[in-house]
Amino acid sequence: MSVRPKKSLGQHFLKDENIARKIVEAISGLQQKTVLEIGPGTGVLTSHLITQSDLDLYAIEVDQEAYEYLLATFPMLGDKLIFKNILKFNLREFFTEPLTIIGNFPYNISSQIFFKVLENRDLVLDVVCMIQKEVADRIKSSHGNKTYGILSVFLQAFYDIEYLFSVGPKVFNPPPKVNSAVIHLKRNQRKELGCDEDLFFKVVKLGFNQRRKTLRNSLKSILLNLPTDNEIFGKRPEQLSVEDFIYLTNLIDNRRNNK
Repeated sequence: MSVRPKKSLGQHFLKDENIARKIVEAISGLQQKTVLEIGPGTGVLTSHLITQSDLDLYAIEVDQEAYEYLLATFPMLGDKLIFKNILKFNLREFFTEPLTIIGNFPYNISSQIFFKVLENRDLVLDVVCMIQKEVADRIKSSHGNKTYGILSVFLQAFYDIEYLFSVGPKVFNPPPKVNSAVIHLKRNQRKELGCDEDLFFKVVKLGFNQRRKTLRNSLKSILLNLPTDNEIFGKRPEQLSVEDFIYLTNLIDNRRNNK
């Protein structure tokens, strides 16, 4: 039985055992032992994870063909092999203890998976994943760089990002037209942002949606007639660190309340 990679699901199956081994090694020293693999596909990564006797391994797969193949290949997973779409899956219904997420993420939904991680940041303490190199660079990027954006700010607010290694196209079936990278997101010590969280997310999104404009102009829809005399409003979003965005959110919030 074989699994055909499906373009509609953005599938590029990892076929290199050494890369799989290196990815699994990246979670070997982590404290939490509950692991969820996203999109195991043909099970190359799964075969290395399942040999780690100290791990409590779960896997989630949306492709029926891959699910049936994995069920036949790894019968020991049993009901820990979940046939669902990760984006529609309620992690909290299944997991009560902190967990690690691992996987070769489908490129077409990697950003959505990260937003899912952010929603469950009190539960997901570590993420080790292979994604498009361009996205990895963006996530890791610091303020002041052109690659710095929405995902950079949101993820860096709650996770420390480590770029582990780059991966060429030849280790996949079919080979993607881009390079890949493996990164490690480790939950930082921040429990609260120290500002109105909804407003923070809104400010960051609005700012980067018109990233060439100064924040005075890109945030017009929420600033309305608030004073914009502070020098921060004259900056562009990529010039602001996470702490700067928190400061800006509080500044806007205070001026709204004192209006």
